[in-house]
Amino acid sequence: MRPQPSNGLKRDLRRQSIYLLPNMFTLAALFAGFYAVVQAMNQRFEPAAVAIFIAMVLDGMDGRVARMTHTQSAFGAEFDSLSDMVSFGVAPALVVYEWALQGFGKLGWVVAFIYCAAAALRLARFNTNIDVVDKRFFQGMPSPTAAALVAGLVWVSLEMGWQGEPLRWFALGLTAFAGLTMVSNVRFYSFKEINVRKTVPFFVLVPLVFALVAIAASPPVALFALFLSYGVSGYVHAAWRRLRPAAKP
Repeated sequence: MRPQPSNGLKRDLRRQSIYLLPNMFTLAALFAGFYAVVQAMNQRFEPAAVAIFIAMVLDGMDGRVARMTHTQSAFGAEFDSLSDMVSFGVAPALVVYEWALQGFGKLGWVVAFIYCAAAALRLARFNTNIDVVDKRFFQGMPSPTAAALVAGLVWVSLEMGWQGEPLRWFALGLTAFAGLTMVSNVRFYSFKEINVRKTVPFFVLVPLVFALVAIAASPPVALFALFLSYGVSGYVHAAWRRLRPAAKP
């Protein structure tokens, strides 16, 4: 007769097991980031940029699915960070380097590396400060937003047919801006206080309608404008906080 596993062994096996559903979304996001890298190496920049946006959607779903199904785990949190590093750190840096920064030589790959390293530092700081920071704000630009800025520029430029040396310099500056903002102390609103289950005034639906129409009419233009506005919002909020005391009599 085969011996039965002890209670201690059963507990160890349960600790080693993982929740399948939320980690499937994380794995899909990781695949999207890897796909973006492969497409960039093949000089297919539009699908590479779109893949990064798909990774953003999947990354936003895994945590929500885990909370809804009560399947949060330490493994899932670590797996999510590693996936984010590929999808929002390595992939955007390589895509923009292959698309526009390669011609700058050493300056191009240094800026791409600064972005990649900043994404790693941003994720590490987020993981270590998650219990001590104000939940209403992010400390530094979130890595998915930085990735959306870089990938969005690639996508909208290809869609609109933008070319030329000024665009390459703008890509260089935007990549450096996104990387340095990730590791800055500038605060960005997290939208975590918004409760979609609560009632809201009727007029709130009006800007949502216009946003949906804009995205449907031209996804790359609308998404790039949206994330660029969010990327600037942290600095606008910081400037407003500094000037507000001076404005008082």
